[in-house]
Amino acid sequence: MVSRKDSNIQRKKRHARVRAKVSGTASRPRLCVYRSLANIYAQVIDDTCGKTLVSASSTERDFGAYGGNKDAAKKVGELVAKRAVENGINEVVFDRGGYIFHGRVKELAEAAREAGLKF
Repeated sequence: MVSRKDSNIQRKKRHARVRAKVSGTASRPRLCVYRSLANIYAQVIDDTCGKTLVSASSTERDFGAYGGNKDAAKKVGELVAKRAVENGINEVVFDRGGYIFHGRVKELAEAAREAGLKF
């Protein structure tokens, strides 16, 4: 029998490597992305005090659509950027969470850039 490696364990290793180098500060917090099969989540985090400043996800009540595709990722990116700009956050450090910068993660990042975040 052929056994397959757990891709989430490998992703967590990649994420730990990135997190050793990337950290969010009060002046430039970290935009962290997590995706599951059915949803996508984004948070803006200040790592110095360990607080989530802004968050958005496809599981919110008024989201209304399926959360596991590129359109949903684009909406979440726009939403998190809009909320961040309202709170006075214009620059962030992007943390792709160990995922490849491709597909839903890329759509979220591009939508956040278009909505006013700089990274």
